[in-house]
Amino acid sequence: MSMLVVVPCGKSKIWDKHPEHGPAPAILAYTGAMCRFNRQYAERFGDAWIMLSPKYGFIAPEFVIPATYDVSFRLPSTNPIPMDELQRHVRDLGLAGYSDVTALGGSGYRSAITAAFAGTGATLHA
Repeated sequence: MSMLVVVPCGKSKIWDKHPEHGPAPAILAYTGAMCRFNRQYAERFGDAWIMLSPKYGFIAPEFVIPATYDVSFRLPSTNPIPMDELQRHVRDLGLAGYSDVTALGGSGYRSAITAAFAGTGATLHA
């Protein structure tokens, strides 16, 4: 069995403390304590891990975030990534090949992950 852990990006970003900072890879851009904690969990227990951004969708840790943003799955008015695009990411990035998927984060993230992996056959732990 192979387990994928999905880490939520979180609200806190490098630009909160360093507004002049230019583009940054996701692993450095998201600075919140929960993001760091979830990443440590994913690195320790998962076979692989990926981040989930309400703006960009499923992204690798090296995906470059050009600048700060404020988008939330809980606030439709912020225009989070559409579900059909998240489902396309699951297919295009080969995420559907994992037998187990652990969804970390709050209810908005877990709901998005659950919907994105629906029908893939993966056992979802949310």
